[in-house]
Amino acid sequence: MKAAVLKNLGEPLQVETVPDPSPEAAELVVKVSYCGICGTDLHSTREGAFAAECDSILGHEFCGHVAEVGSGLKDQWEIGDRVTALPFIGCGVCLSCVNGRPFECAQVKLTGMNSPGGFAEYVKTGASETLKLPDDLAMQSAALIEPLAVGLHAVRIAQLKAGERVLIIGGGPVGLAVSLWCQFFGAQHVLVSEMAEQRLALATQLGATGTLTPGATLGEEFGDVSGGAPDVIFECVGAPGLLQETIEIAPRRSRIVPVGVCEHPDTIVPLQALVKELRLYFAIAYTRDDFETVIAMLGQQRIDATAMITDVVTLDEMPAAFEALRSPTSQCKVLIEL
Repeated sequence: MKAAVLKNLGEPLQVETVPDPSPEAAELVVKVSYCGICGTDLHSTREGAFAAECDSILGHEFCGHVAEVGSGLKDQWEIGDRVTALPFIGCGVCLSCVNGRPFECAQVKLTGMNSPGGFAEYVKTGASETLKLPDDLAMQSAALIEPLAVGLHAVRIAQLKAGERVLIIGGGPVGLAVSLWCQFFGAQHVLVSEMAEQRLALATQLGATGTLTPGATLGEEFGDVSGGAPDVIFECVGAPGLLQETIEIAPRRSRIVPVGVCEHPDTIVPLQALVKELRLYFAIAYTRDDFETVIAMLGQQRIDATAMITDVVTLDEMPAAFEALRSPTSQCKVLIEL
């Protein structure tokens, strides 16, 4: 099969012919239809906490059709089933796996990290982590399930209540996903702060009640637009210094949810958070239930994120599109069509 392979850190991916995957007894092989490019994929190609090994195949935001069924699953799956999967292959029997949290499995293999991912014609998935798609759900929409699950998990962690005011720092795919779910759960005001004009326009298109430009007066501007201070702040960038900024903006007894991945040491002033009695909730990944909820809401057309998709490229075009995302201009979510 063809795949985009990371040959060396800091170098562009290369499209090569590699061996087709072969499933173990409790695994499936999926013919990839679409795979999204994530910020974590970009992090994986350079030195840092997420650095992948050479000759890795990245990509964890995929959907497709079952192409091969493991020997222990012949009565559960059929060739051609339309599916997506949590990008984890757990042991299937530990408490974490049984509770739908394979990310926490001690034996987990991370698809697109230490197990070949979806930047390829075929990808291997764990049967326990693979989910069938509604027949009428478009495959391009299905390729957004993973980032939408990230957003849903963060909003659930925040314990958002209907009628609350929300500030989202960062208008990339995750920030926009958080915005959609905050609207879905009844937030009164959902304001997105972002530098890029194109992403501000997308935030508005996707239903945010307002947009803001980052700066020293962000908290004041939020109040001017929404009529009050934020009840919840989602930090969806992951840059050093932003967590402290959210602490300074946050009013007493509000909640802060860091969602963006910050790989570098950072500094906060705990006294400011203590005096305000702030609640800080970190959110990572998602559960099987998050995926199931996203699939159901997309299938029922109760949520629509297709406006996030700004570019669709072929596998051969993908390395150039991947490099362009290191300094994005108009791109939001870029999909590879296979």
